[in-house]
Amino acid sequence: MKRIIIASLLGLLSFFAFSEAGSEALLKKIDDKTMFSNTDYSAKYMIVQSKPGESKSNIEAEIYRRDAKSCFTILITGPAKDKGKGYVQFDSDIWFYDPKDDQFTFTEAKNKFQGTNATTADFTPQHFARDYDVVSTDKVKLGELSCILLTLKAKSKKTEYQQVRLWVTEKDLLIRKKEDYSLSGQLLRTMAVVGYQTVGENSVPSTLVVRDNLKGKMIKGKMQYETTQITISDVSFAKVNDNVYTKHYVQFAAKMR
Repeated sequence: MKRIIIASLLGLLSFFAFSEAGSEALLKKIDDKTMFSNTDYSAKYMIVQSKPGESKSNIEAEIYRRDAKSCFTILITGPAKDKGKGYVQFDSDIWFYDPKDDQFTFTEAKNKFQGTNATTADFTPQHFARDYDVVSTDKVKLGELSCILLTLKAKSKKTEYQQVRLWVTEKDLLIRKKEDYSLSGQLLRTMAVVGYQTVGENSVPSTLVVRDNLKGKMIKGKMQYETTQITISDVSFAKVNDNVYTKHYVQFAAKMR
């Protein structure tokens, strides 16, 4: 009898170990879909900020990434009042450049991008396997898409969003929707990936929408929230010069615009 109980316990321990390893492996595969480790990545971004009852504002930017070394450069190309501003990440630090005073200031990935509802982290690879544990997984429908819904819990209290719900399509593990929650369970932000574009062997979002669930107004009896729509075009995986990922290049690009 004791042998049967011990065998059962060992079986349960093996099952849970396998489940934990399987969940981490699943998150790693999802992360890999957002990362281009073997090549540089560049694209043009149109970022449209919408606030209820106000006119929309646009930001145009060029983004360069070298994910294998966790480097990126963001150059703001419009509107005129923001042209020349930029961001550069290297050695795990992110720096923001303002051409008005020709100075770099330290910033963080969690900070809002130019007053929009997006953060700088939204433009870079995701790290769910590093930052979260899987609490549960379910098979669900998101519109006509067959998805896996993952409920995630942050491994550290320092992580910006303590809980996340993540919808990925079963067939390709591409992110389709993400909800970010506080520790108390309050919904803070919703991101929807409206569509993907195929460039070579890679899938890149074509349009995504970020909604701030804490910022809204009642208009004609209906709650409307602030949203940021990001449209990505001119995607390239061609190698760019190493200098692109430096402060010097961001300054030089600003003076050339």
